[in-house]
Amino acid sequence: MKSIKFILVAIIVAFSAQLNAQKTVQTASLKVSGNCESCKVRIEKAAKTAGVTTANWSQLTKVLKITFDASKTNIDKVSKAIAAVGHDTEKYKADAKTYNALPGCCKYPRGK
Repeated sequence: MKSIKFILVAIIVAFSAQLNAQKTVQTASLKVSGNCESCKVRIEKAAKTAGVTTANWSQLTKVLKITFDASKTNIDKVSKAIAAVGHDTEKYKADAKTYNALPGCCKYPRGK
C-alpha cells in the first residue's frame, strides 16, 4: 500500500512539473524587414537570445517565428536584438549607422 501511494505521489509531482514547464514555453511571430539569405542568417542568429529555442525567418513573408521560454526572455528583448544588427521590426527600428553598414543586398526599403 505504501508503494502504491508513493508511486501515485511521484506521478502527480512529475505531471505537475511537466505542466508548469509547458506554461513558460511560448511561440510568437513578428514582422522583420530583410531581403535575402544573408538577412535570414543574421536575423535568426540575432533572435536566438537566451531562452529562444527556435527562430525561423521567412524571406517571402518577412515573418519571424520563434519559440522561447517566457521565464528567460520576451518578444521585446528579441526585437531589440534584431534591430541591433540592422533589421527593423514591428516595435524597433535599426539605427541608421547599423542599417547603412549592411551589405547592399540586405538594404530593404525603409518606411519614414
